[in-house]
Amino acid sequence: MGTEITLDLSGMTVTYSKNGLGIDHGSLFQKEDIKRVKSDGIDYDAFDESDDTDDESTLAAMEIALQRNLGRVKNRLELLGFTLKNVRDEFNFYVQDVTEDQGAIIELYAPTNSNKKDWMDFDEFFTFVKSINIDELQDEFTSEYNNAKWLEIVTGRFNDEATLKRIPFFSGHFNQSTSEIESFKELIGFLHPYSALRLMAENEKNADTLLTWAYGLLVENGWASADDIEPGASRSEKFLIATEGTSDIHILRHAFSLLMPDIEDFFTFIDVSERHPFSGASSLVKFAEGLVSIDVHNNIIFLLDNDAEGCEALEKIRKLNLPSNMSCLSLPDMDVFKQFKAEGPDGIRETDINGRAVAIECYLDFDIKGFSPPHIRWTNYKEGVGKYQGALHMKEGYVKKFLQTKKSDIENGKYNTKKLDTVLKAIVAVSSEIAESEVRKWLFKNQ
Repeated sequence: MGTEITLDLSGMTVTYSKNGLGIDHGSLFQKEDIKRVKSDGIDYDAFDESDDTDDESTLAAMEIALQRNLGRVKNRLELLGFTLKNVRDEFNFYVQDVTEDQGAIIELYAPTNSNKKDWMDFDEFFTFVKSINIDELQDEFTSEYNNAKWLEIVTGRFNDEATLKRIPFFSGHFNQSTSEIESFKELIGFLHPYSALRLMAENEKNADTLLTWAYGLLVENGWASADDIEPGASRSEKFLIATEGTSDIHILRHAFSLLMPDIEDFFTFIDVSERHPFSGASSLVKFAEGLVSIDVHNNIIFLLDNDAEGCEALEKIRKLNLPSNMSCLSLPDMDVFKQFKAEGPDGIRETDINGRAVAIECYLDFDIKGFSPPHIRWTNYKEGVGKYQGALHMKEGYVKKFLQTKKSDIENGKYNTKKLDTVLKAIVAVSSEIAESEVRKWLFKNQ
């Protein structure tokens, strides 16, 4: 009979493989998600009466799985390229395909009295999918095919014929279904499994629904090796964040670990254990030029300061015609920087420092006991952009304080990370766009 391995969402088989790993779902999880999970494929009666240590060890190995709730998978799906935009386009692509096929059949066999089917548009389909609370669907199994009881169990709430007929690719019969939850899978099964998960993740009530990839039995039965399963973003799925200085790297790495630990493994940084090899905005431009010229395939994001030098460098990098696996951005403008104290020859005055003096340190918490009110100091004039360049006074102190900050300090309100959160969201958004572009290359290869 062989051994099946399934990606399972609260009793619903999202996708599966037999006698092999199939799709590697390790990127949906992290190492902390390795757990023991009971499996329907294990004969527990054979272990219940055994006190043998080897038997317990075997059972533990058979139960090994990766498991995390859907809410914590959502952002990982985005960084794998399964954005709502891609899901929308995938849906429309399939609908167009099936509509064209149907139109050809109508024209050939019944041109006078038939009309093309009124399929749901994406927004209606999206509303339908995200209205379903997965944990509420019944997984009662019945093998009594084609009688009233079977129909009642299998269809459950999915019994509105008028609605069902408008779902693309649905035949009108739940031929493969054995329960209400499997009927729902059949309705959305024409989408890529990750696209379906992305839609279901939009329902907040599904946030705690468990997604499980149980591989223990497959390994124990010899169809795979435990070394084949590696949770976390793979090398090709990671994003290298290239910054102007070492401070940016230390701050961003710590920020991801504190604020977005569920996706921190997607981001890597240049090794600065000795020194920063491309320090400064101009050096980062040269680094970008070199990478573009040798056609590097890694996902790379060039992150510039939101100051005069950074803005000038950003424009130069944008003119390099970056490939789809590369992107660039500057630290985001914020209202809090529109009236910021700045020190110059005429003393300290409030001014807009967006695009003139905003470095990564400006996104740290300034409310620190013993520190004077934050202000920047003007340094030199940049001819290229017609702006003065500035830097935050006492920035090293703000950096030191942040790098000592713990998760509990944030949870207890002792450290404000709102500005940093804005930075991380901007990086994640650009990263998702890169992944989105890469996924489109194979998802719509026939389009």
